Amino acid sequence: MREDISTTIAMDPVLSPFTGWGRAQWEAVADDWLGQVRRYASPEGALPRLPGRITGDGPRREGMEAVGRSFLLAAPRIAGAADPGESAVQEHLEYYSRALLAGTRPGGEEEWPRGVSCRLPLTGITNSIVEAANIAFSLHLSRDRLWSGLTRPEQLQIADWLRHHARCEVWQNNWQLFPAMAEGFLRSVGEDARGLHSDRNVARVESWYLGDGWYTDGPEHAVDYYNAWAIHPYLWAWYRMTDTVQTPEGQRYLERLHDFTASQAHLVAADGSLLHQGRSLTYRTAALAAFWCADASGASALAPGQTRRVASGVLSRFTAQGVGAGGPLTLGWYNEFEPMCQDYSGFGSPYLAGIGFLGLAQPATAPVWTAVEEAQPSDRGPFTVPIEPVGWVIRGASDGIVRMANHGSDHTTLPVGDDEDRDDPHYAKFAYSTHTAPGTGPAWTEAIDSHFALLDDDGGGSRRSSLRASHVEGELSGSVHLPQRHRRALPGTAVTTVTAGDGTAEVRAHLVQTDRPWAMREGGWAVADDGELATGVFEDGAWARGRDGLIAAIVGLHGWDAPAPVGATASRSSETGGAPGHAQVFAYRDANAMGAHSATPALGGRTGADRTVVITLHVLERGGAVDPQGWRDRVRVDVDGTRVRLDWASGATAEFDLATFVPWDGHPGLTGPRGEAR
Repeated sequence: MREDISTTIAMDPVLSPFTGWGRAQWEAVADDWLGQVRRYASPEGALPRLPGRITGDGPRREGMEAVGRSFLLAAPRIAGAADPGESAVQEHLEYYSRALLAGTRPGGEEEWPRGVSCRLPLTGITNSIVEAANIAFSLHLSRDRLWSGLTRPEQLQIADWLRHHARCEVWQNNWQLFPAMAEGFLRSVGEDARGLHSDRNVARVESWYLGDGWYTDGPEHAVDYYNAWAIHPYLWAWYRMTDTVQTPEGQRYLERLHDFTASQAHLVAADGSLLHQGRSLTYRTAALAAFWCADASGASALAPGQTRRVASGVLSRFTAQGVGAGGPLTLGWYNEFEPMCQDYSGFGSPYLAGIGFLGLAQPATAPVWTAVEEAQPSDRGPFTVPIEPVGWVIRGASDGIVRMANHGSDHTTLPVGDDEDRDDPHYAKFAYSTHTAPGTGPAWTEAIDSHFALLDDDGGGSRRSSLRASHVEGELSGSVHLPQRHRRALPGTAVTTVTAGDGTAEVRAHLVQTDRPWAMREGGWAVADDGELATGVFEDGAWARGRDGLIAAIVGLHGWDAPAPVGATASRSSETGGAPGHAQVFAYRDANAMGAHSATPALGGRTGADRTVVITLHVLERGGAVDPQGWRDRVRVDVDGTRVRLDWASGATAEFDLATFVPWDGHPGLTGPRGEAR
């Protein structure tokens, strides 16, 4: 493990009994990460060339992004420093003043590309609009120290660059807030903002509100951390910059921010691990931004000591795993791992992590820095939190791991690969957790982990794709999808799935409606480690365990009696097992963000030609023994037609009817003349 810079500073177990971290550790990490950017600076500072990937937009765009995003980290450090003359703060202030002027100087050697509106066909680079928003946000935070220190001609130069991007039309998602950020800052400092329309953009985003503090990222049901690192902080800043916090809309927004902190706090494990779901996960600590915004506004559902406990837990977890130690931030999660990243991510992208340091903009005397740490939800033992508007149920167990049953977000506008179905491994799975990641590369091609598939004659599995319907009722959640293969729905076929959980286990019950039999396959959680995992199979299930004791197991409870090959077509997977019937373990190399080696236990069977009920137990726990009988004893299942009753060993019970739990139109699609759905 590489050296963690924060460990050179004495911990404070009295003020911070959970993490030992205080403001000094945060400042040390911020200064170190920013110093790494300056190590690779260009002569004028606007085009640093950090190690790592360059996207198709080219190195000039990547350098701009490295400055714009790392400025998000520098700005709160500059704004909140008790001593503006502190050497580290002066270095940040001087570097970003110089870089901003070089990047926005028309015709300069290090001029940044000016963005074009997001209209097809594109005639230039659009990502400049994103960095204009990040720069505007950061200028707002550091206004009294950076902006006020510029000459009037320098201010006009930067304002002109921001105004250009405030006029751009953008994609129908969180991008709506990027021109709004640029305009909001211009208005806040009295610059010309005539003809701009951020009110319209903000109203559009506010119309995408779902409930419980969560927004969908655009008109489709795409829900992820963009709530935390873009939608909430940019709305928070816009209402402040435009002096509209006290309006009905501004007050309504703060209520939404309050509710978001209440639910998002449940996505953090006791050891600080974040739930691993959604795109752009290389932004890492950016997920903390909304917590800081809420605390600064007095709108948080958390006490100040809870906010710092959550935030310090997350940052200390990443740094303890080596993130940012000894070099610039890399594309990945704990280690560098580009396969989990999107094609728009280049070497500067990970520095959006800096928006997660917003707490440094508050003075050291603020309660969030002086209050004693208080327990976060995962510190207090098991919990179950339904987020009904999103279609999620979040569960924490006594081991501190947090698990999500996903029956809401799908984000089917992001196909992975040119000929792949419109879904994504970070949205399409039935379950996510703080200690596992979905398989990528060959593991995603085969799509086994946390997935239920119907197999074609070649053994290729169906995709979940977009959800037809979703429903959350108490601790139960469910959805309906039309399984598809190569962007074609399987004819006359639909799958309803209901998830019920208890402790470290959950049951996924499926109702397969079809007019022909199918081979079927279900996978458990994908466990990953730096070394090879222990794996095994037994009569009705399989398991995989990492060296740290994290174990995933799958047990067939009902409907798995008819054996069928579990088979997968990609040659890069390795299958372990051959138990009597249908249990196997699939092992991969370099296909998981959590480690170089990963493995997924799986079951195979066969459906009938009408309605088939399939019920599976999934276990994800740390430190447990390999105990097939103990896993079976976790729950007793009774099935009567499509009605299911679960009696957990803990004494909890659940009852539901797979045919009616998720309301939907019941029409899986017509069958065309050659058997394809239409």
